[in-house]
Amino acid sequence: MTDSLRGVLVALATPFTADGALDESRLRQLVDRTIDGGVHGVVACGSTGEFTALSSDERRLVVETVIDQTAGRVPVVAQTGSASTAEAIALTRHAEAAGASVVMPVAPYYETLSLAETTHYLKRVAGSTGLPVMLYNIPSVTGVDITPDVVAGLAREVDNIRYIKNTTADMAESAQLIHHYSDLVGTFVGWDSLALCSLVSGSAGIMAGTANIVPAQLVAVYDAVRAGDLDAARSAWAAVYPLLDATLSTNFIVAVKVALEAAGFPIGGPREPFLPLDDETASRIAGLASAFRA
Repeated sequence: MTDSLRGVLVALATPFTADGALDESRLRQLVDRTIDGGVHGVVACGSTGEFTALSSDERRLVVETVIDQTAGRVPVVAQTGSASTAEAIALTRHAEAAGASVVMPVAPYYETLSLAETTHYLKRVAGSTGLPVMLYNIPSVTGVDITPDVVAGLAREVDNIRYIKNTTADMAESAQLIHHYSDLVGTFVGWDSLALCSLVSGSAGIMAGTANIVPAQLVAVYDAVRAGDLDAARSAWAAVYPLLDATLSTNFIVAVKVALEAAGFPIGGPREPFLPLDDETASRIAGLASAFRA
């Protein structure tokens, strides 16, 4: 199993202008902000990036823009999943041609698939590219849990399946991936409030939407764990955990944008159908994020 992809990966938010258009200039600035904060990779068109609210052309533009702005400084993971297999393959091939480092196809959503349908889709998409593939397990959205034994079976069958982003609050499942199958796949835990726990357990890294807000602070947690300094890791974690916990207590996508604005880096609001947070929740998150204002 390759260990070329490790560390803190930021699931980039997608900036929009006041009239709801994609803000390419601000996206480039966000890429720089997070890389300057020390992240080890950037993720385009993930869930935090509101990919379901983007057109196919906008998704391609976001991927192209992120790759161009990153300019080889860190790996770029392109989330290329779709409710349509044909569309997922087209987006995957585009990401490869554009220069992505890894593709991450989320399983289809809306209509819950059987496990057989889900694995068939993943094998079809992985087979369409020569790039390393990161599976994206987010059962709360897809309705299908790609369990550790299924992940291992896919990785054994398909050579370029090398990573998984496991976005579930079930740390026991992530621990099984880390401890039983690290020879097959690198596990990135995508539940932000479990970042310290997963790193201490030996995950390849974390993929965090909150790394848009506090990239350097999450990298400090990672660095301390890697150095074996658990006291420093706990101290760094204690500083950011209240913010991470608060963002997960409400609509995460909207909360990240509220927190970014409070931290001094506004990127516009979310696209509908998402609505602004209620005043009390927004004020609580903004108050926590303001402590990290540059």
